[in-house]
Amino acid sequence: MTEAANKLWQPDPLLTIDQVANWLGKPKNTLYAWHSRGKGPRAIRVGNTLRYRRSEVERWLDAHTDAER
Repeated sequence: MTEAANKLWQPDPLLTIDQVANWLGKPKNTLYAWHSRGKGPRAIRVGNTLRYRRSEVERWLDAHTDAER
């Protein structure tokens, strides 16, 4: 990367399970269940907590959006 690109690059924020549950309007237990079943947005285990990349949640939402009618 060039020096200018390094200054502009920002890491994708890692969201807590509380933030994602609030965003999706789902209980935290649903997200935990999805994770254990391999469903829902992909999560990252950081220590004993789950974190979600914002871009991954957005990608999952896009993949589960109804086609235009």
